[in-house]
Amino acid sequence: MSRRAEEWELVSGAADETGANAYRPLLFSIAYGMTGSVGDAEDLVQDAFLGLARARRAGTVIADRKAYLTTAVTRLGIDHLRSARVRRETYVGDWLPEPVVSAGSGGPGPAEHAELADSLSMAFLVLLESLSPVERAVFVLREVFGYGYPDVARITGKTEVNCRQIFARARQRVTAGGRADTGPPPPARRARGEELARRFFDAAAGGDLDALLGMLAPDVVLHGDGGGKAQAIARPATGADRVAKLLVAGLRRVGRLGVSYRPAMVNGRPGAVMYDAEGRVAGVVGLDLDGGVIRAIHSVVNPDKLRHLGPVSEVALLPQR
Repeated sequence: MSRRAEEWELVSGAADETGANAYRPLLFSIAYGMTGSVGDAEDLVQDAFLGLARARRAGTVIADRKAYLTTAVTRLGIDHLRSARVRRETYVGDWLPEPVVSAGSGGPGPAEHAELADSLSMAFLVLLESLSPVERAVFVLREVFGYGYPDVARITGKTEVNCRQIFARARQRVTAGGRADTGPPPPARRARGEELARRFFDAAAGGDLDALLGMLAPDVVLHGDGGGKAQAIARPATGADRVAKLLVAGLRRVGRLGVSYRPAMVNGRPGAVMYDAEGRVAGVVGLDLDGGVIRAIHSVVNPDKLRHLGPVSEVALLPQR
């Protein structure tokens, strides 16, 4: 049996025996809020469970499994971010998080991924990139998951006073960077957003510039993440007229390649998953809505950030040298 298989058996047994599997959605969401990566979040959760299993095997009595696992996954996330910072600094093009696609909206994402991660919009996760690893941990625990300062202090290993200072500093930095949109939209606003998204994709695919301009905020921003591996805009594009023309040209090009879209909820917000003619994932587009208009568009076509959604298409890939 391989080492990974042994670890999985150990983790599964301990999780089932202790009932700790019920905490997986929360742990995944904390780890995803820390990293912006589905794959990394899954690994962090697995490592946290592995630590629990090893501690129990060694005879350690763990009175509060939820507190133990929450602390473990947060501190693992802090360590991960410290080691990943250099990779982020050398990332090719615009960095966007790996999208979480809700299964309930026709998307292929696992249900547990979407349960709490709906609170983490693409725009919000991009803003968190300005924070240090510890600032990000404190801010996510407090702002997104509502932990009190005593719990935040225990989880991060800081004092309550220090956590209050860290949170205030983090909130100021995030607010300066833009709107901090946390929490899924209420049902009525979500329904209006889904209808706006449907009209948006129909207009873009049909080349209806006038209709698009009526749905885009004047200062709308288009973000594209190809990671240097797939075709995407080199830097964010701003302005309704420019963004509308880029969208029409882009969708017209991929449409000739047999790419179509299916509406989905992306990080709890309206969007779509793009598929090629063989049904492979070609990209994910998420929309940031406010006041009945689209304020930001996040397009992820980097194949490395789509693999958790299923087989990935090659239609947008750049030729490799």
